[in-house]
Amino acid sequence: MLTRRHARAITVRAPAKINLFLEILAKRKDGYHEIVTFMAAISLFDVLEFKEDATNDVHLTCDLPGLSTGPDNLVLKAAHLLKASTGTQRGARIHLKKRIPMAAGLAGGSSDAAATLVGLNELWNVRVPTRRLAELAATLGSDVAFFLTAASAWCTGRGEIVKPMPLPKPLHLLLACPRQGVSTAEVYKRVQAPEKPVSAVAMRRALRMGDVHSIGKKLFNRLQPIAESLCPAVAWLRETFTELGPVGHLMSGSGSSYFALCRNRPEAVRLARRLRQRYRRHGRGERDGVRVMVARTVSGT
Repeated sequence: MLTRRHARAITVRAPAKINLFLEILAKRKDGYHEIVTFMAAISLFDVLEFKEDATNDVHLTCDLPGLSTGPDNLVLKAAHLLKASTGTQRGARIHLKKRIPMAAGLAGGSSDAAATLVGLNELWNVRVPTRRLAELAATLGSDVAFFLTAASAWCTGRGEIVKPMPLPKPLHLLLACPRQGVSTAEVYKRVQAPEKPVSAVAMRRALRMGDVHSIGKKLFNRLQPIAESLCPAVAWLRETFTELGPVGHLMSGSGSSYFALCRNRPEAVRLARRLRQRYRRHGRGERDGVRVMVARTVSGT
């Protein structure tokens, strides 16, 4: 998390993430699924601003109309969890500038929650160590601890066990986010753990080498066929990205965002231009409200 203090406020940039590998290992007794996934933070950010509030309460505003700013929002859940765990009576006003698409498999809500723990820990000067913040994060959601721990990592358990693995060099991406989102709960409700899970060994080797072509060949997401059945836009992107010819392409998380792994930034820019042209040709861009972005993995969150 990139944190900045200015005047009486603290600003934190909360990055999105993509999954380059995601396999389901088993269904757990607690209802969750045992997974193995490689996640990497990318250069797409929400921005949260934290200021002291004299009422000793926590208030949330957002620049995105329609996004709940009530107690169901993970930002407020994170704030109240930190208050309860430290016993502080201080309050805060939080403003969220929402840039990461929702229900897109990019974990924007989880990243915002992690940013809240970091920002309020500094604003309130409660000095909770990172390890303890990660423990709190794990109770908020499966992906939250990742954003406190690493810019890229293998995650296991239900996603909350994070083992950092730095990438040797940035990966350049073309990212497409359809307007139609996908329910994570609905995807996981339909997924079945395979009898023989796909091994992550080859992907681990490719990531250590930083070989873009090898990484592209090993991209894998067990959830993608299910998301395609729920969201036709994902299937259309798979077919279109295949024709565009990047080194690899995959859906992130439970969808609906889709990314192409590119050889370099110029290729990502060129493919983004071609993708926008195809959307215009098919009349899909305006109707679907698709967002097409060039991004890269980041070395520090």
